[in-house]
Amino acid sequence: MTDEPPLRRRAAESRSDDAPHDPLSAQPEPADAGTDPSADGPELLTSPREGTPQPVATAAELAEVVARFAAGSGPVALDAERASGYRYSQRAYLVQLRRAGAGTALIDPLPLSDLTPLDEVIGEAEWVLHAASQDLPCLAEVGLRPRRLFDTELAARLAGFERVGLAALTEQLLGFTLEKHHSAADWSNRPLPESWLTYAALDVELLVDLRDALDEELARQGKSEWAAEEFAALVRTGARPPRVRAEPWRRTSGIHRVRGARAQARVRSMWYARDQIAARRDAAPGRVLPDSAIIAAAELDPKDERTLLTLPGFGGRSVRRLARTWLAALDDARNLPDDALPVAPVVEGPPPPHRWAERDPVAAARLARCREVVLRISGEHRLPAENLIAPDSVRRLAWVPPEEVTETTVAETLRGFGAREWQIGLLVADLTTALTGPGPVPTEAG
Repeated sequence: MTDEPPLRRRAAESRSDDAPHDPLSAQPEPADAGTDPSADGPELLTSPREGTPQPVATAAELAEVVARFAAGSGPVALDAERASGYRYSQRAYLVQLRRAGAGTALIDPLPLSDLTPLDEVIGEAEWVLHAASQDLPCLAEVGLRPRRLFDTELAARLAGFERVGLAALTEQLLGFTLEKHHSAADWSNRPLPESWLTYAALDVELLVDLRDALDEELARQGKSEWAAEEFAALVRTGARPPRVRAEPWRRTSGIHRVRGARAQARVRSMWYARDQIAARRDAAPGRVLPDSAIIAAAELDPKDERTLLTLPGFGGRSVRRLARTWLAALDDARNLPDDALPVAPVVEGPPPPHRWAERDPVAAARLARCREVVLRISGEHRLPAENLIAPDSVRRLAWVPPEEVTETTVAETLRGFGAREWQIGLLVADLTTALTGPGPVPTEAG
């Protein structure tokens, strides 16, 4: 795939052509020429091949990177660093790229918010990302949208690897260990420390080598077409922003302890007050006010500042400065008319599985049989059940099967849920039988 010398320590595995291959048992072996492997195990990779580049932060520097990557060849390794847990937005605060003939580039998207010139020169190449669904939305915000991609995490899942983190895969397949101690750092900091930049550059250092190793493994297992369908689906949908929930405040941690519509109104009022402040500050909501503080206030309903500030989570200086805001939110909830209080949301789709046996024993039996099919077939093909088919698709199919259950109608239903053709091909016959076949009615469908 590339004319860049591979940075790989694993040698070809010594096994007969017809011997079954277990990706989980693959171990790093002696290095190719030019490396100095340790007999004790994988080598810790501490610096990029060409050294750690400085972030590109001007139009002139970006133009130089564009020219380099236009002259490069083969796939383009990409990654992005966000500031989850620190910032409200999920924007990219650093973009890393590597390509044979171009080397590695680190781009600061704060002063360079439009990277479409770069997209124009690498857009037709295959992009290699790890856990692409996490990075595609923030890359799209700066003008980077793949036409083809290879997701190394998803490829590893399809190939049956139990550990699919980047560091685990590079260690097992390439013989190198990557340190991941900056993965949860606040990448909105400026200037970025040199050690962080090295970490960021190493995240793309091995991606193309890893892609080649996983591509070989997928081909050996006959799963290349499966992966191609999955990657094409990511290209179509991966850049979409996350779906906005109708009532996001209901996901406040600990809300199950809050009893009564009036108390839930207090959670809702405080949640939206916090969200407005977090968005204005571009700060993670939990750093403005922790969920535990919202729950404590909703349960006690303090009427004055002194009482409010005695509650857990209200002791910090920045939280105390907003005491009037929190009291106003509680007061708003207190003054709501009864008809404006929260009501139980209308649940779309099937109920929670543990309620099926009570509400519809026949559907519960169908679900149990369908789950057995999914578990058996995923085991036969050595891939996670959730990658064989989305659990929600199985529940929806079992709760309301097609009016006429045939392989054609079941396939159409699964396709409507977003299932790929390889998934349908593996499952449709046995799921059709499971939807109509006999079986004991379970007392609980967990």
